[in-house]
Amino acid sequence: MMLEELQRRNYSKSTVRAYVRVVRELAAYFRRSPDQLGPDHLRQFQAHLFQERKLNARTVVQYSAALRFFFVKTLKRHYLLDSIPFPKEPRKLPTILSPGEVTTLIESASNLMHRAILMTLYATGMRRAELCQLKVSDIDKERMVIHIRQGKGQRDRDVDLSAKLLSTLREYWHWMKPKTYLFPGTVNNWRADVPITGKVVWEACHQAAQRSNIQKRVYPHLIRHCFATHWLEAGGDLLVLQKLLGHAKLEDTVKYLHLSRRHLLGVANPLDELAVTSTAPGLKRSRLKKKR
Repeated sequence: MMLEELQRRNYSKSTVRAYVRVVRELAAYFRRSPDQLGPDHLRQFQAHLFQERKLNARTVVQYSAALRFFFVKTLKRHYLLDSIPFPKEPRKLPTILSPGEVTTLIESASNLMHRAILMTLYATGMRRAELCQLKVSDIDKERMVIHIRQGKGQRDRDVDLSAKLLSTLREYWHWMKPKTYLFPGTVNNWRADVPITGKVVWEACHQAAQRSNIQKRVYPHLIRHCFATHWLEAGGDLLVLQKLLGHAKLEDTVKYLHLSRRHLLGVANPLDELAVTSTAPGLKRSRLKKKR
């Protein structure tokens, strides 16, 4: 029943796999069929995710979405909606690499394929899963755009094709000679015409970060954050950035204003506008009294 509900709503394959996995874990935890579970079981399971499995709030939100779909959409138990709350997520800003650090990262790629992956991530701001599914035919050198097909939310979009990225991709194509997928994966350790896995993209970032001695944590989505932040700092428009990133809501894009130095430093600090000196040589310094 759950599979039918997911399929008739045309959910993506990755969402279907994730939702089914969550319900399977719920059943395994209580060793009972999930349709026999109630509010007390759901409360215990969510507490187990936090206390025993030490999952972060964002991951538990994904679990809650899957449980809500099963109990509310599939079993039509709408009264259980309040029993599956979405936990509050802390709003943390990512640590951004400077343009110089991004340059060092790309130059430290361990091979041409990794270099092309890193440059594509930074030049387009696309997601890791979108890069894995990128096809040779998606590179439109005549219009100088890259077509991103069925991204998050099953939405298509076009992004700019940098001339420097095109040059690198040409060199990479002559070396790799991909057929369908721009970054082909392997089958039984042999190169095949299948998309790479997300693990390959992670390795490209991790190895380049190690070789470059960058102390910050580097991961594929961080490069997307860097693209967005540097794009705004270069004078880009927020609404255009929303379309480039494929965000459904503008509020998901606004966070990059907090990371952009151009917007942070665009107005003078109020303290700098006051007629006060930065030091006070004649002012008495108070000290804590020492115990005798």
